[in-house]
Amino acid sequence: MTKIFIVIYTTYTHIYQLALEVKKGVESTDPEAEVELFQVPETLPQEVLAKMHAPPKPDIPIITAAKLAEADGFLFGFPTRFGTLPAQFKSFLDSTGQLWYTGALKRKFGGLFFSTSGQHGGQETTAFTTVTYFAHHGVNFIPLSTTLPYQGETSEVIGGSFWGSGTITGSDASRPISEKEKEVARVQGKEFVEIVGTYVRGTKV
Repeated sequence: MTKIFIVIYTTYTHIYQLALEVKKGVESTDPEAEVELFQVPETLPQEVLAKMHAPPKPDIPIITAAKLAEADGFLFGFPTRFGTLPAQFKSFLDSTGQLWYTGALKRKFGGLFFSTSGQHGGQETTAFTTVTYFAHHGVNFIPLSTTLPYQGETSEVIGGSFWGSGTITGSDASRPISEKEKEVARVQGKEFVEIVGTYVRGTKV
């Protein structure tokens, strides 16, 4: 059985909603896959979150670094911060030193999805600055395929790219995830579990 973890940090729920679509893509493609949804610990005090008008966190477990070793693959999702990953997720990844030391994540698979306030908010640079963690751990990065839906469409703003699915939230986080962005997220879940599942089954032959 293929085990997939979807690990997120979300502020205004966009990433959580995107994660649910990625999860649908995994489950609809491989019903036997075990897919779990987690969030990383929050580092901001509640009073700061209140001033940001951030809604309550989703009701999903908080992951520990050690638990990553249980998965065959993991998809990380988070909003960007100045064109890179947010401090909360960086803090989590920085805590994986023991996993690196023991090689616990070698030959596993990883993917990324993101949100930005605008179409030039740094979704690709966020990917560039996150795949270094995969490289150091020996994790195989899985981008989206070149058959990515809506790539190159200019009739509307659509988040995501070949690096991973994504959404554009608007500067006040009021823009909902579009149906096209949801579809791309489901495609990412589908492609991810196809590749990881093929590897897992192959190692058992």
